[in-house]
Amino acid sequence: MFSSKTTLFFLAILLPITGMNIAFAAGWPTERPIRLIVPTPPGGGADILARGLTEHLSRALKQTVIVENKSGANGMLANTELAKSAPDGYTALLTYTSAIAANFALQKKLPYDTLRDLKPVAEIGAAGTFLAVTTDVPADNLQSLIAWIKNNPAQLSYGSWGIGSGGHLTMEAVKKQAGIDISHVPYRGTAPVLADMASGVLKVAFVDTVAAIPYIKQGKIKALAVSGSRRVPLSPDIPTMAEQGYPFRINSWFAVFVPGHTSDMIVERLNSEINLILRMPEMKERLAQLNMSTGPHRTATEFGNAVKDDIKSYVDNIRMKNIRLD
Repeated sequence: MFSSKTTLFFLAILLPITGMNIAFAAGWPTERPIRLIVPTPPGGGADILARGLTEHLSRALKQTVIVENKSGANGMLANTELAKSAPDGYTALLTYTSAIAANFALQKKLPYDTLRDLKPVAEIGAAGTFLAVTTDVPADNLQSLIAWIKNNPAQLSYGSWGIGSGGHLTMEAVKKQAGIDISHVPYRGTAPVLADMASGVLKVAFVDTVAAIPYIKQGKIKALAVSGSRRVPLSPDIPTMAEQGYPFRINSWFAVFVPGHTSDMIVERLNSEINLILRMPEMKERLAQLNMSTGPHRTATEFGNAVKDDIKSYVDNIRMKNIRLD
């Protein structure tokens, strides 16, 4: 046991440090830009959303918030960058569900501890993913696409924004349920997937419901189904996969995280400012235009608990459907 003198000695050391940390957090942010890491290339759903958010967040915090794209490995590169960053409030991450939960569920060894090194701040919005095809594909729904794939087993492949992504997992679930065989081509983000679809290189893909809208409006691709438990705002005529007999009800969110051990005062300030921004009519309209529904305005703790629940759902789904990376 420590003596009372030893205890007092350690307290004498720790209290000033704690006081400095509180003072630092209370004065945050100072004259220094804040990085918002995004796990997709420019033009991806997370990137589009991040650039809309930073405009408002810069004004709210009275500091410049800059977007830094770090794509690849279904968000793991961005996650690793965040995990290794100083927990000082000057680095954050805007990411999506599968980059957090699917990587946790599928990867045998990650270069970071998901629950310790990635601290949830706030949910921005929720959306599913589109199962999309080029307009020359003779299918108008999920059932007819499956029939077409069965008739062309050696000629087709499908794309997604990475190994272990929501699109990858959803199609693997469809393959198991429907008994079809179609190979996976992983990309570094949704934008290059859509570019290859527009040029006719790729016929079938899962794409996010944000970046895909211009391509759908221009008649370059058509969406046959949406994952998740509900239809999306701009495309209410596109049925869910569950409605077409192939349920994969895990919903996708976009959210902000900071490095683990970031001060709770900074996290609460960020959560409060982001929730205020999400209540703005122009932000609600922007989310609707991006085909996203506004997420619940939860505290950081409430959202953190939801993240843990989503990770468990991914683990359970992957185990039940025996989905593997190889």
